[in-house]
Amino acid sequence: MVGIVVVSHSQKIAEGAKELAHQMAPDAQIAAAGGMHNGEIGTDVAKITEAIQSVLSDDGVVIVVDLGSAIMSSEMAIEMIPDNKKIIIVDSPIIEGTIFGAVESTIGSPLEKVIEVLKAAKNYKKF
Repeated sequence: MVGIVVVSHSQKIAEGAKELAHQMAPDAQIAAAGGMHNGEIGTDVAKITEAIQSVLSDDGVVIVVDLGSAIMSSEMAIEMIPDNKKIIIVDSPIIEGTIFGAVESTIGSPLEKVIEVLKAAKNYKKF
């Protein structure tokens, strides 16, 4: 199953996205990497690396981020993992992408399909 890592500057946002996605896909492999280790707002490369490793499998991992340094910190975390070819940061809305990706991964879709669904979440209309 493709793993999902939610990276946000806020621990509450990352945990909330994970919680919401688990309502739709309880078996999804999701890790939240929000905020700093001390609880402050920010991004933490070590925390992101730990999150990736906790959901890493041969199927791959997608990372959804909120903004700015979350991208850079995620890139640095990926570089710290030796076999990182299937760890991909995807340009996707953090809430919708996490939910859609969780559902897609739990039905056994390959990494490429999960990425496609995450990217398509940018076009999701609420009304």
